[in-house]
Formats: sequence, C-alpha cells, structure tokens
Amino acid sequence: MGCFSERISLFFNNRWLVFVAAMWIQSCAGIGYLFGSISPVIKSSLNYNQRQVARLGVAKDLGDSVGFLAGSLSEILPLWGAVLVGAIQNFVGYGWVWLVVTRRVPVLPLWAMCILIFIGTNGETYFNTAALVSCVQNFPKSRGPVVGILKGFAGLGGAILTQVYALMHSPDHASLIFMVAVGPTLVAIAVMFIIRPVGGHRQLRSSDGFSFSMIYSICLLLAAYLMGVMLVEDLVDLSHTVITIFTVILFVLLLIPITIPITLSFFRDPRSSLDEALLPETPKQEAGKSEEDEQEIIFSEVEDEKPKDMDLLPALERQKRIAQLQSRLAQAAAEGAVRIKKRRPHRGEDFTLMEALIKADLWLIFFSLLLGSGSGLTVIDNLGQMSQSLGYDNTHVFVSMISIWNFLGRIGGGYFSEKIVRDYAYPRPVAMAVAQLIMAVGHFIFAMGWPGEMYIGTLLVGLGYGAHWAIVPAAASELFGLKKFGALYNFLTLANPAGSLVFSGVIASSIYDREAEKQAQGRNHIHRSLLSSFSSYVHLEEPLKCEGAICFFLTSLIMSGLCIIAVILSMILVHRTKPVYAHLYGRSRR
Repeated sequence: MGCFSERISLFFNNRWLVFVAAMWIQSCAGIGYLFGSISPVIKSSLNYNQRQVARLGVAKDLGDSVGFLAGSLSEILPLWGAVLVGAIQNFVGYGWVWLVVTRRVPVLPLWAMCILIFIGTNGETYFNTAALVSCVQNFPKSRGPVVGILKGFAGLGGAILTQVYALMHSPDHASLIFMVAVGPTLVAIAVMFIIRPVGGHRQLRSSDGFSFSMIYSICLLLAAYLMGVMLVEDLVDLSHTVITIFTVILFVLLLIPITIPITLSFFRDPRSSLDEALLPETPKQEAGKSEEDEQEIIFSEVEDEKPKDMDLLPALERQKRIAQLQSRLAQAAAEGAVRIKKRRPHRGEDFTLMEALIKADLWLIFFSLLLGSGSGLTVIDNLGQMSQSLGYDNTHVFVSMISIWNFLGRIGGGYFSEKIVRDYAYPRPVAMAVAQLIMAVGHFIFAMGWPGEMYIGTLLVGLGYGAHWAIVPAAASELFGLKKFGALYNFLTLANPAGSLVFSGVIASSIYDREAEKQAQGRNHIHRSLLSSFSSYVHLEEPLKCEGAICFFLTSLIMSGLCIIAVILSMILVHRTKPVYAHLYGRSRR
C-alpha cells in the first residue's frame, strides 16, 4: 500500500504530467484562430460590413496578445488561480457574444462587442502564461522543443474545436460560439491544479529523448489525422455516426501522451527516479538579503585598480590576484570608501524588460515579428471572407487546415531551429527568416488567384506563421535570459495586434470594402456621388460583399512585400548575434 501511494505521489509530481496537461490546455488556447469561422456568423447576424468585422478582429488580436495582466497576476496568484481567471474571462466574453448573436439579449454597439471579444480572447493569455512558465521551469534544458510543442497545440486548437463542432451536428452556426465559450472553460478547470512547477528533477534525463520522440510522433500523427478527416468531411457527405467515430479517435490521440507519466511513475523502479535525482534545492536566502545580493558581484573598479601587468600573468595567478583585489574592494565598499557600480548585462545574460528595451536586437525581433506574424494573422482573420469571395461554401475547412499547418509550423520551427543552434551554433533567427520567405511565397500565391490557391496558400502561410511562435520565444530567452522571460514574451506578443491593427484593420478591410462597393455599383447600375457613398457607409444599409480574387489581390501583394522586409530584418539580427550563439552553443560542439 505504501509503495502504491508513493507511486501515486510520483505520478502527480511528475513533470511530464504537467507537460501533458499543458498540452491539453494549450489546445484550447487557440480559440482566436477560430475567428475566421465565427466572423461570418457575427457579420450576417448583426449586419456588419467588413471594416466592422476587421475591428472585431483587432479586438480579438489585442485580447490574444496583451498578456501583461496575466503575467502580473501569475506572480501574485498561484498558477491555478491564473488559469481560473482565464477560464472565467473566456466564458463571460464569448458566452455574452453568443447571447447577442442569437438575440437572447439586446444587441450591443460595436465598441461593446469589441470589449466582449477582447475579454473572451484575453483568457488565452492566462492559459499560455501558466503553461509556458510551468514547463520552461520544469524543462529548462529543453526549452526549444517544449515551447514549440506547447505553442503548436495552441495553433492546432482551431482544428480540434472545429471537429468537436462537427460532432454537434448543429445547423445553427452560432453554436460554434457557444462551444468556444464552454469547451475551453471546462478543460481549464479540469487541469488547473496540475499545471505548476513541480520542483527539482529539471535536468536532462536518459528517458527524455525517448519521451520527446514519442510526443513528436503523436503530434505528427494528430496533424495528419486531422488533415485527413477534414478533407474527407469536405469531399464526402458523412453520417453523424461516422463523424462521432472520427471525433472519438481524435480524443484517443489527445489522451495517448498521458502514457508517458504513467509509465515513468508506475512501471519504473522508483529508486532509479530518485537516483536520477532532483536537482538540489536552492538554499534559502539569508535574512535581510535580497535576490540581487545573492548574485555574483562584479566590480567595475577592478578594471581601474588592477596593475597593467596583471594581464601578462599566468591564468591561475591572474585569477588569484583579481580575487584578492575584489575582496579588498568589497571591504572598502562596506566601509563606504568605494562606490560599486553594477555592470550592465551583455547579450546571453539575464535582462530586465527595461534593459532589453534599449537594445537594437529586441526591436529587430519585434519589427520582424510584426511584419511576419502580422501578415499571417491578416490571412487568418480574413480567411472566412477570402474563401467566400472565391466561391467556397464551407469556410471551416480552410480555418481547420491553416490551424493544422500552423501547428506543424510551430512543431517544425522549434525542432529545426534547435538543430541549427545545437549542431551548427548558428543564430536561431535564421530559421525565422526562412519562415518569412515561405510566407512571402504564400501571400503571392493568394494574390495570383491560381487554381487551388486556398489550399497552397493556407499551407505556406500557416507553416510560416506558426514557426514564428516557436522560434521567437526561444531566441528571446537566449539573447535576454530566462529571469524575466514572461515580461519579455508578453512584450513581443504585442507585435501581433499591432500588425493586425494596421494590416487587417486598415489595409485589408479598406481594400475589400472598396472592391465590394465597386461590384455593388456595377450590379445595380447606380452611379453614386462621393457624398451618397459616404452616407451609405455611415448608415450601414447592408453588408458589403465582394466576389472574386480581386477582393484580396492588392492586400496579398502588400503582405508578400512586408514579409520580404521581415526577412531582411531577421538576417540583420542573424549577423549581429553570431558571436552570442557561438559563445552559447559553440562550446557544446567541441
């Protein structure tokens, strides 16, 4: 009995259990990618035009990216408390949107709908923060694969929830919004006490390689399965029983990773787990000493005080002399005779957000991410209208497909960027440049309107967009440290809504509405003056609809050009950070 209770304790304190639970909650943290499916319902129900839908999309992107509140609360509350706050926001925000769309409550003005979308989507930031913080602390030596897999499941969330929606077999498309409000809330509440740093055993273990290989295999199988199911459901009219079977198999695939912590906890010698042992706990701080005091003290005065011939001494003798000089300076500083200045961190060391903000590298990452991911998000937010304009009835298929490619892009981006830095000690941002080049080609294909453009375009843009969110967090942690990783990550995510605001909220929506108005004028043979056109727009007499490849032709060309600029910025970053990566990873290759 004692042995069984010990194994139960090992199971609930196993970091792989935390990782698997984080994967599950991340699969519900991608509800923002379903906006392309729910926006046509909102547009038709509330009689919006494309510009108003774009404003809702910007509100969604802001909610998905503004994680400062989530980061702050995570430092005050336990992680389960942060997850609970996110679940409540998700339920209230999207639940109220569903009530408005189905006319169960009075229709709200556009600004109020934007607030609801923001609140609902902002719940994702709590799920992201809890999952990333706990797993990066539990797997600090494998943060590239861990971040890639977790962010990958967030990208796959749209496809998973779409398949669950297909199971509901509801002719009312507004029920998708109801599912978005309820589904992630229930999953978050179910796993919120599991997601946490479990303390110790954070070093690499002999079993980690096999466990990660198994996770990668499940990820690829899951993506291939979802892609096959979506294509079959699009091409064949399936019965509800077959769709139910497909969905059950999906849930089985999602549950398979739980076998890893079960095997490690119940089918291995517990002594071997203990012998692989926990890392020693950090000693408790002495009373009156802050964390800053416990760090290594670096005296800038050493350079001023040391004799000029000290550098000519043998290495051991030089270190001994410097240590003696530091000791004398420390004593003088304690007596107030010397003022000690703190050295600013160099790239590869721990930065605060304020210290990082004055570094050109951070802004290169930010603007490259803004152009790359912002252009990809423009496609994701307008995918429903893009597919409708080309005559496709089932927009959910393309939303699911880009979600799957997004997932594979994140998994692949994390894996290949890790190979680049560990095998070649080459800067990780080069992988981001490759992803942006792939996106530029995808946007160009969207612009050309060739046969099958929706399938090829979603493939390329989805892969490139997803890769950003596996590469950027890992690169930021390498250049600016893990100590303030949450603040740095949440700052960089602001690139998403900033890009969406300009590219989708201004460029794409304006071009779409202009083309739609031209087509409406041509169909009705009405020559309106500028004043009457403006009046029609203000009073929103009817939603504007555009048909044909022309609707997003110019937008896609602009997005392709922006991705090329992003490639240039990424390569500048690669050139600047070569010495950093050579220092971080060059030694491990020797």
